[in-house]
Amino acid sequence: MIRTENIHKSYGDLEVLKGVDLQIKKGEVISIVGTSGAGKSTLLHIIGTLDQPNEGKVEINDVNTSNLKDKELSLFRNKNIGFVFQFHHLLPEFTALENVCIPAFIHKTPKAEAEQKALELLTALGVADRASHKPSELSGGEQQRVAVCRALINNPTVILADEPSGNLDSASAKELHQLFFKLRDELNQTFIIVTHNEELANMADRKLTMKDGIIMKN
Repeated sequence: MIRTENIHKSYGDLEVLKGVDLQIKKGEVISIVGTSGAGKSTLLHIIGTLDQPNEGKVEINDVNTSNLKDKELSLFRNKNIGFVFQFHHLLPEFTALENVCIPAFIHKTPKAEAEQKALELLTALGVADRASHKPSELSGGEQQRVAVCRALINNPTVILADEPSGNLDSASAKELHQLFFKLRDELNQTFIIVTHNEELANMADRKLTMKDGIIMKN
């Protein structure tokens, strides 16, 4: 479902990725581990089409993302890719419900339909009672659950998570980790997770280790 082929990425003289090949099937939970500077987040951003490789290609559902123009790429990303970051990036002036709806509104989903789907997701993830609260009124764990709802609103092909529990206490982190696998089991959702959390990394179907810009052979 997702394939990267010979991905290279440099910033000036710094070569961050040195030929990354990766294949991921639908419903897989993949963790990517490695020391800081190994290229994990850069790879995630390239798979997520937030950045382009200098060489190589990324295919998602048989679409070569390098062939898409800017507007096509934005629409493709909005429909197919959900993001969960260490810092939830919720917009402070909007409620939890409104934050979840934003990708759906960009996708031109009718307001009533988007709000119904958002409320269903908030309910499924146990934060429906916080729907009308703004991010400043939510705990860290609640904010991250809202961010996961936002990532799911357009039924994406894959969710890319970059240190998703890195800013949470241990209890909230454990709940979030369990939530990812619940979503995989119930929705057949695919996850690629960059993490320093060994417990989360070891729960994945496959744990990939990056070192010096390549994926090490197990």
